[in-house]
Amino acid sequence: MGSVAVKQLPVIRERGVCCALPAVDARWADERAELMKALADPTRLRMMASLTRASAPICICDFTAGLGLTQPTISHHMARLKQAGLVESHKKGIWIYYRLSDRISDETRNLLTGLLD
Repeated sequence: MGSVAVKQLPVIRERGVCCALPAVDARWADERAELMKALADPTRLRMMASLTRASAPICICDFTAGLGLTQPTISHHMARLKQAGLVESHKKGIWIYYRLSDRISDETRNLLTGLLD
């Protein structure tokens, strides 16, 4: 295979001549892919929508009752959201309460607002 010549966009297409893609930061793409993976589940989307609309942290028992899922299932989903940096938790007695993370970037918060509204 021979090498292919590269030209900058926009150009009239010439057979055998490829155009360079607009620059996209690889780290940005990796971070957004991880965010999308964390949200790529209907249950996690519902949980995030609930947390976004809540005025106070939500107890895990409210998620289990409201979503009709077991505590281990809710914990699994929350672990994925925590790993993505989207939620934080704290324990009160035997219960764990969840809320949106204070460390969510403005860009991610805006993305979530558009997605979850």
